[in-house]
Amino acid sequence: MPKTLDTLYRYQSVIYKYVLYFITIGCIVFFFPRGGKFKYEFQKGKPWQYENLYAPFDFSIKKTPEELKAERQIIEENQIPYYRYDTEIAAAVREAYDNRFGEYFSRENYSSRQLNRIREAGSQILDSLYKTGFWRGSTVPDTKEVFLVKDTEARRIFFSEINRLNDLDGRVRYFARKTGTEALTESFQKLFFQIVMPNVSRDERLSAIELENEQAGISLTRGSVDEGKLIIAKGEVVEAENLKILESLKSEYESELWAAGNYYFILSGYTILVALVLMMLLLFLKRYRPEVYRNNVRVTFIFFNILLMVFVTTLVVKYNEALVFVVPLCILPLILKTFFDARLGLFVHVLTVLILGFVVPNSFEYIFLQIIAGIVTILTVSELYKRANLFISVGQITLIYIVGYFAFHIIHEGNLENVIWVNFGFFLLNGMITLFAQPLIYIYEKMFGMVSDVSLLELSDTNSRLLKEMSNKAPGTFNHSLQVANLAEAAANEIGANAMLVRVGALYHDIGKMNNPTYFTENQTTNVNPHDDLDPYSSAEIIIKHVIEGIEMARKNNLPDRVIDFIRTHHGTTRVYYFYKKAKEADGENVDENQFRYPGPIPFSKETAILMMADSVEAASKSLVNPTFNIINDFVDKIIGGQMQGGQFLNANITFKEIETVKKVLKQRLTNIYHLRVEYPE
Repeated sequence: MPKTLDTLYRYQSVIYKYVLYFITIGCIVFFFPRGGKFKYEFQKGKPWQYENLYAPFDFSIKKTPEELKAERQIIEENQIPYYRYDTEIAAAVREAYDNRFGEYFSRENYSSRQLNRIREAGSQILDSLYKTGFWRGSTVPDTKEVFLVKDTEARRIFFSEINRLNDLDGRVRYFARKTGTEALTESFQKLFFQIVMPNVSRDERLSAIELENEQAGISLTRGSVDEGKLIIAKGEVVEAENLKILESLKSEYESELWAAGNYYFILSGYTILVALVLMMLLLFLKRYRPEVYRNNVRVTFIFFNILLMVFVTTLVVKYNEALVFVVPLCILPLILKTFFDARLGLFVHVLTVLILGFVVPNSFEYIFLQIIAGIVTILTVSELYKRANLFISVGQITLIYIVGYFAFHIIHEGNLENVIWVNFGFFLLNGMITLFAQPLIYIYEKMFGMVSDVSLLELSDTNSRLLKEMSNKAPGTFNHSLQVANLAEAAANEIGANAMLVRVGALYHDIGKMNNPTYFTENQTTNVNPHDDLDPYSSAEIIIKHVIEGIEMARKNNLPDRVIDFIRTHHGTTRVYYFYKKAKEADGENVDENQFRYPGPIPFSKETAILMMADSVEAASKSLVNPTFNIINDFVDKIIGGQMQGGQFLNANITFKEIETVKKVLKQRLTNIYHLRVEYPE
């Protein structure tokens, strides 16, 4: 059991990568749409590049969304609306007629026989008025006929048969004449104007239900293709009817393929292809970016971003395919270039686009546009901490999308007609979302503990609290750090290292000296040296301790780990030579060398190696008296040669040629610092 645990511990980094690899594959395949993939790629306006295609089975030709929309529109325009007849209102009007009849036709003016005759005539008029009811409204339906729903029965009538309040006067005159009570027309009018109420209204709910039922009955297909029939010949241009048949075949093929019990085979195919893509990524990292490959946090960061882009894109495609270009895929290379380098950013972007080719419609068009946009992103985005650069780059990316869309539209349609202008709005929206890269970089820094140029620029501000404190407590160390920063930055620029990272590391590498500033010669303003009262061992302990205290102070002030690396490595495992020699003079050869050696580790990158060289050269140069070209040349060679002989650069990926270049830069800078002139012969 202990042996197993020991093995797991030794290979935990590799095991973690395997787990991350398989989890990412599983998540990506899970996000994929549940459907097979048609084995032929075709686009409108392009020739059919395969052999003659015959129908593999019987299938129906599906109507296009435009055709279905047109049919629904026709049904909506020709729909007969529903109106509802309210019998309760009609009954209430009749009751009001009975109650108020005596107010207009009294017994004093008419006999009982006359009253019965008048009442019967009024009832007939009322029956004829409410046979189809009264409707109050200012708009007339588009159709001449309507359905009038009375109780549970719907009757189809002409809308003109429904009485309207505006026509009441004429209706009463007509029916009074018809019943032989024309002389009583005025009285009837007064009575009916008092009691008549509209009882017909449009039934929007029932009309909508019927419209939905009619539209649901629309056939989704038009005709069919029999098995074995020639669909398209090789070289024939895909357009019009052929395109509709091919799209119908593709849809039928994919749905049948998925539903025919091939679920696990299709899933296996997707899994293999995604696994190949992610394997290529890991092999690339291992071969060309070993420092990234060894860092599990960075590998996780890359996989997380791929997963995020796949998730967002599949989500958008499932919601609405037309919005696929709204997804700001160029954020991926932009962010990866910010944290790593351009080559890695572009490689990951291309692999992500290949994965998304399984998900999006018109995969060739999508892959082409996204790869071109990714290349433009890599070529244009630089110095992201300058706000204008991001806006310029986003503008260029958006322009590439628009130009590319125009080109594909011309290929498909052969003209500029039927351009979907809303797509340009999608491209602009894509650009606006891409600007979100700045806050996203900040979020990633906090999540993954990574450092971008924006953060480095903030840390390089000498007015920051920590550097301000160092300038007050240890002004000599502060000035030394500034000189080292200038030397290291110049050297980094010359060999193509991260100059801003080196500069920031140089500014903070000696912050540990703030705890005991007077024990370091650059901060001693008098001839009193506190080391005179200490033995060499105690002095060496204080000197060495500034590295450990610097790390603690950096962590307390939330400095990034990449900056702390410079504090840890700027002395490597070298000795505090002055006090080591002093101890040997006092105690002879019985001196433990480890008590005078820094704890390390030794530099493990170009940047940390440059800082070690610049720091040692700058500090030792203060002891030069009347320096000349030859003295500076030998001096720099001796300092850096001793570090190389001590094996301080064995773990740093820096070449002999680059070290020679760094030495050359340091010599030039020191020459400028000491204002040396050319020595003329006597």
